[in-house]
Order: sequence, then C-alpha cells, then structure tokens
Amino acid sequence: MAGIRNGRPYRRLVAEVKALGAPCWICGHNIPANVDGRRHPLAFTLDHAQPLSKGGSLLDPDNARSAHRKCNSARGARTDHKRQPVRASRRW
Repeated sequence: MAGIRNGRPYRRLVAEVKALGAPCWICGHNIPANVDGRRHPLAFTLDHAQPLSKGGSLLDPDNARSAHRKCNSARGARTDHKRQPVRASRRW
C-alpha cells in the first residue's frame, strides 16, 4: 500500500475533491485557490474522515475531505476533528 498514493486513482480522487472547492472540513474556512505550495499551511490537502490507520478506505470518495495542510497535520489520526484548545504560555 506504500506506493498507491502516487497512483492514478488516488490523483484522480484528489483532483475531484479539490475541484469541488469545499471549505476545510476541520476548521470551516475556505481553502485559497491561489495557494499552490506543498508546504504552505493553507494549501489544499486530501484528508480522510476515517483515518487510514483506523481502517478507513484510501480511495473511497465518501471518506475523502478537503482540508488545510495545517488542520490536517494537527488532527493527525484522531477521529474527533475538534481542535484542541490553545494553552497559554503561563497561568493567568
């Protein structure tokens, strides 16, 4: 399964989800179309609602969601997509 993300079916799924222009399913904000960098935090990434490590399907369109890179990375393999509260640097 290691090389399947580079395959044509996966690239087709990514293109289909990106073409929908849906907002990030984690934070709800729009994903800018003019950001086209692999490392930019607001860039589009394909996220899986049911993580692959938890048995989610790689090529199932019902499992594919639009997400910002930073939101997708922060979520990790958790199934709850609520963002963790930001902790203050000191006690108030």
